[in-house]
Amino acid sequence: MAGTSTDLRGSGAEPADSFQEATIRSREEAIEALPMERVNPPRAFFRGAVRDVVDILRYRELLGQLVRKELKVKYKDSVLGFFWTLVRPMTQLIIYYLAFTIFLGNQQPAYAVFIFSGLVIWGLFTDILGGCTGSIVGNGGLLKKTYFPREIFPLSVVGAALVNFALQMLVLFAAIGVTAVFTDNRVVLTSDLGLVPLALLVCLIWGLALGLFLAAATVYFRDLQHLIEIILLALFWLVPIVYPVVLPIRNFTEGGHTTLLEIYLANPMLNVVVAFQRAFYTMGPEYTYPGNLWGRLAVLALVGLGLLWLAQRYFARAQGDFAQEL
Repeated sequence: MAGTSTDLRGSGAEPADSFQEATIRSREEAIEALPMERVNPPRAFFRGAVRDVVDILRYRELLGQLVRKELKVKYKDSVLGFFWTLVRPMTQLIIYYLAFTIFLGNQQPAYAVFIFSGLVIWGLFTDILGGCTGSIVGNGGLLKKTYFPREIFPLSVVGAALVNFALQMLVLFAAIGVTAVFTDNRVVLTSDLGLVPLALLVCLIWGLALGLFLAAATVYFRDLQHLIEIILLALFWLVPIVYPVVLPIRNFTEGGHTTLLEIYLANPMLNVVVAFQRAFYTMGPEYTYPGNLWGRLAVLALVGLGLLWLAQRYFARAQGDFAQEL
């Protein structure tokens, strides 16, 4: 009887095994019949930008999640949280005010507002550039797991930087309000406030264009992460944030260095910074840039769009080897 029961169990298991093998075989045949599709095919340099933009829009929910992740990770386990976003610029504001106004005797009216109106937009640019540079290298593990547009990483940095920028703008408005109430300096609204969205657009275009290029290049040249910090430190003093732009203009003009002056004024972030100063610093208009900023910013926006297209195409061509390099 024992032998009979064993035979019965064995004969019952054989049809089940054969049915399972047949199911697996049919699935394998169905998969083999599917056309082969490369997940991340090589991109043509001069074609495909529109398709890449559409691809990014399809993953906009993931972009939003990565922006939230950027903000959460930055202040993870921090007691003050987002307040640290305000601490750094406020500390810079106090230090520069004490150094230039108290110790060096700068007589420029409402100097704190002048400095901060430049610092707030410069901080946005440096946050974008610094964050984008290491955005691909820092997310290598996630990049290898599944496919999505790799441009999502630099774009998430831009999104997080914009949130920080919005919070810092509140500090600027507060500083202007305090100046209007507690000092004799006159605060007025002018048509130059219209320069703010155009200047912000130029900052975002140039920041994202340079950020895309640096994000891809850093995968192959890791020293760029450290080099960009030094470059930004040098650029800070080439942009009129702690000094009025009229000083170098006057010195270059009096020295007959008109070519150097044009090169100096061609800096995109210089035009962005002086636009913010002219819009928000109305206590001393003689310290702000007197030229046509509308035309300069419009030209820089158009040139920046061309640079952004080139940077995106370079990024698209380079991203095929990201996983292997990381």
